Amino acid sequence: MKTFSIVVPVYYNALNIPHLIPRFQNLQESLPDYNLEFIFVDDGSGDNSFQLLAEAHKQDARIKIIKLSRNFGSMAAIQAGLSYAKGDCAGVIAADLQDPPELFLEMIREWERGRKVVLALREGRKDTALQNIFSATYYYLLRRFAIEDYPRGGFDMVLIDRQIVEELGRITEKNTNIMSLIFWLGYERGSVSYVRQQREAGASRWTVAKKLKLFIDTFINFSYAPIRFISGIGLVTAVMSFAYGLLVILLRFFGIIAVPGWTILVVILTFFLGLIMIMLGIIGEYLWRILDESRKRPPYVVDKVIGD
Repeated sequence: MKTFSIVVPVYYNALNIPHLIPRFQNLQESLPDYNLEFIFVDDGSGDNSFQLLAEAHKQDARIKIIKLSRNFGSMAAIQAGLSYAKGDCAGVIAADLQDPPELFLEMIREWERGRKVVLALREGRKDTALQNIFSATYYYLLRRFAIEDYPRGGFDMVLIDRQIVEELGRITEKNTNIMSLIFWLGYERGSVSYVRQQREAGASRWTVAKKLKLFIDTFINFSYAPIRFISGIGLVTAVMSFAYGLLVILLRFFGIIAVPGWTILVVILTFFLGLIMIMLGIIGEYLWRILDESRKRPPYVVDKVIGD
């Protein structure tokens, strides 16, 4: 029999776990030819998520729990879960029940047809207006400057072949976006569509700071746009500065102006100093990631494993 692994990053999801596990277990009836394993990765939750999962493991040996030593982020948690997955294929899904686990049934069929990557594409999303605006902007910029054919609505739920799991295991880079990395690998893809539901239980821990970090990580890891922006600004600034300097010299030589004005000098200085600070910030992001990679620290630390 084939094995299907489901990897779930967990972070403050105690209210969702009692509803999520039965829906996973119900998948077995529709997949009689598969052994299922449910891999929950507790990403440093401060609630009783781990205790609930430990109790559930006592009732169902298919439930495996990986407890990280602290919060490393959802991408690192997914990496940890995939490293323990033993399935012929593996699915990744969030624990907040905004993505229906039943989609895996259709995704499995796509995988059986030979698709090594099957994406759950969002046709719509029942989120707040602000969340929708951020999501639309993020994916537009991602398609425009990083990965041209990336799905317009993105995806957080995916099913991948064992070969992809092993490929991801060989990629050790940190501060990355696993979903974009799966897409970047370039294997033949299938897809299913759905409408992302609104969260019903618990509060999202997907803060603005975490969204901003994902935005920066994605563009630095999958696009040359930031560094080319610096080069472009530098070139335009140099040309403008040279032209302005030449103009001032000519006007002074012909006696049209006496001394360049103080106001324009201050405006130019503050404008270009602001540009310099932006460019230094972008360079700093690259340098920080180079330093982080050079340290060779693991992307996550496992505290304990239950059920392996």
